[in-house]
Amino acid sequence: MRMCSIASGSSGNCIYVGSESTHLLVDTGISKKRIEEGLKELDVKGNELNGILITHEHSDHIQGLGVFSRKYEIPVYATRGTIEGIRQSKSLGKLPEGLLHEVQIDHPFSIGNIEVNPFRISHDAKEPAAYRFASGSKSVAVATDMGIYDDYTVEHLRDLDAILLEANHDIHMLEVGVYPYHLKRRVAGDKGHLSNETSGRLLCDILNNHMKSIMLGHLSKENNYEQLAYETVKLEVTLGDNPYRGEELPITVAKRDQISESVMI
Repeated sequence: MRMCSIASGSSGNCIYVGSESTHLLVDTGISKKRIEEGLKELDVKGNELNGILITHEHSDHIQGLGVFSRKYEIPVYATRGTIEGIRQSKSLGKLPEGLLHEVQIDHPFSIGNIEVNPFRISHDAKEPAAYRFASGSKSVAVATDMGIYDDYTVEHLRDLDAILLEANHDIHMLEVGVYPYHLKRRVAGDKGHLSNETSGRLLCDILNNHMKSIMLGHLSKENNYEQLAYETVKLEVTLGDNPYRGEELPITVAKRDQISESVMI
């Protein structure tokens, strides 16, 4: 399997997950041009994609879906609530008929030789989902836009070979930053986003000896920066109740506006 962040941040998200024969995108929150440029670096053509998985209907996850879908007509998979949100989005324009396919939380399904398992996350959207992918003995997950996590989340993220995990904001930067009070409450709330510290604590619960890559993603442009997210998550792991040390782990930070290095597992 292969996973790569084409873009990951509060301004737009698009993640590639694939095998030798199956090519998928998680979210299309950037322009068609940027998606195509990212796919070109991965040596994948737009018409070779087998599916697009949408996590939720916020613009930083779907803004490129309309234009991209009208050109390539790739099947789009999302929960019923997210499909409703997509259809209500005026900025996308009309999507080709028959492209939207409803998926159910905790009901795995297959696209090509990849099994996809959508699972529930806590976010202020209609019916948001994160996705776990498996092909053969390998598995990866894309898990962002979570205000909180619980045992259910941990169970769905256990025994992975690679993960893209949200580390959205530094708590202090958010508190003293320029966001209005209501937006600060939203970001830090139970249906908001994971802070660096909370991301590190979640990581402590899901680490294993065969995890090849941990990509920190969906960083806030205003309330975080790469080195801070990296160092905070690393410290949480080192101080946490687990046998691992942060500096020994394969942790990287997904770029906001450019493709990140591919992970092969």
